[in-house]
Amino acid sequence: MFEPKYAISNRLLANIKRITEIIADLNSRSFSGVVLAELEKRAREISAFSSTSIEGNPLPLTDVKRILKNRPEHVRDSEKEVLNYNKALVELNNLIEQETRDFDLPLILNIQKTITQDLIEDYRCGRLREESVFVNDPRLRQVAYLPPEHSEVRELMGELLVYIKQNKNIVDPLILAGIFHKQFVIIHPFIDGNGRTARLATKVLLAKMGLNTFNLFSFENYYNQNISKYFQEVGLLGNYYDIKDQIDFTSWLEYFTDGIIDELLRVEKGLIQQASSPEKELKNHHRKIIDYITEHGYISDRDYTKLTDRAKPTRNLDFRKLIDLGIIEKMGKGKATYYKLKS
Repeated sequence: MFEPKYAISNRLLANIKRITEIIADLNSRSFSGVVLAELEKRAREISAFSSTSIEGNPLPLTDVKRILKNRPEHVRDSEKEVLNYNKALVELNNLIEQETRDFDLPLILNIQKTITQDLIEDYRCGRLREESVFVNDPRLRQVAYLPPEHSEVRELMGELLVYIKQNKNIVDPLILAGIFHKQFVIIHPFIDGNGRTARLATKVLLAKMGLNTFNLFSFENYYNQNISKYFQEVGLLGNYYDIKDQIDFTSWLEYFTDGIIDELLRVEKGLIQQASSPEKELKNHHRKIIDYITEHGYISDRDYTKLTDRAKPTRNLDFRKLIDLGIIEKMGKGKATYYKLKS
């Protein structure tokens, strides 16, 4: 059975504590729907760009944003990679919100199928590899790592998933997610799409274990900042069968949690900057509307006239801003129109 070797180093312990503190701070804050929507859009762009860039996709971030906004009529493979990754992000986010799917092999197979669709042969999409593979070092142009034989892949994946399931209430979620990520790369279960699938599956696992910043989170960005360091930490050198008993996950877990801290700080900074921008700033008259609804359950334009001397067109703009920010919603029609806090 799979029993990973690692140590709870001072650095790893400090990282876990820091991550807990940042998440607690984020959870204590309140952000509007508009702010969250903007950060979610940005996170998907960064994730699709970074994760495909790690694997050698040449498209710059500006092109990725353009492709995600307006799908090209004739799609090249590099563009298809980005579109597939974004599709997987959207589908997995919906799956997490529904909480109806277990973290299992069929889920992982579906992730790989989505990101490789129309990029590799159909019989290799959503299926574990049935042939031997090797991992090249692009700098030296020679074989760097020989993964396990294909005949052992299903068993190794089964052992990994059993370990995750049995330890989800015992081992810290951050450690468990990090172990999954590296061991997945070590097994190298697919002909293509291993790195992208590993990163997406790890995000799902983190979300299912409580770190659900999936909409805003893009730790692919951290890895893409220093791809050589990422490959050095997550990968192995040599033949799997010669080194499997000496694999130690400690250094990778330290690096893995470093990346989560880096990304959480980026998310926190972005949220604060977005929330404090002038177009999202709430004035005193906006707060009067919110306070009135909090006390009475709803507010009409007639109620609002008793709280302010602002003209009707301006009052309409006040309501519209709070609607756009995702704070209130409009109910009824005509003279029966009223507003309440958005659920």
